[in-house]
Amino acid sequence: MNQSKKIGILGVGNLLLGDEGFGVHVINRLQEEYRFPANVELLDGGTAGIMLSPFIEDQDILFVIDVVSLAAEPGSIHLFGHEDVCSGNIQTRMSPHQVGLLEILDLCRLREKAPQRIEMITVVPADLSTRIGLSKPLAQTVDTVIALLFKKLEKISILPKRLAA
Repeated sequence: MNQSKKIGILGVGNLLLGDEGFGVHVINRLQEEYRFPANVELLDGGTAGIMLSPFIEDQDILFVIDVVSLAAEPGSIHLFGHEDVCSGNIQTRMSPHQVGLLEILDLCRLREKAPQRIEMITVVPADLSTRIGLSKPLAQTVDTVIALLFKKLEKISILPKRLAA
């Protein structure tokens, strides 16, 4: 893998709505415990919506960590590849007022500035009530999601280093 490719890791979600903040919790953990090569940028996208487009447009490869609205077991992990994301057949918007990630990606494509590849690692939330912190099923999933992300990064020769405790 050419180290000049820009790799983005984006965690999105609302920390005030329990499991909705899953992507942000994962990004925080990655920032606290690992060091990444210079061509990898991590972003806590929170609920920034359309304001994420400059970050997204600047990446060659984008990994997104988020919750997904699926009729599946809470805490279950669902991977979506580039074709899935580009087809628009997945639900990445958990609240009706927020501009969804898929709409933002469509705008980036219209501007001919979308990443070459986009992959999503998503989990089904268990609790979206107004609270800070993850439910037990999602808290137990964080390590698995990080391991999946690292497998994907390893395939493109990106090897994060664990920081000393």
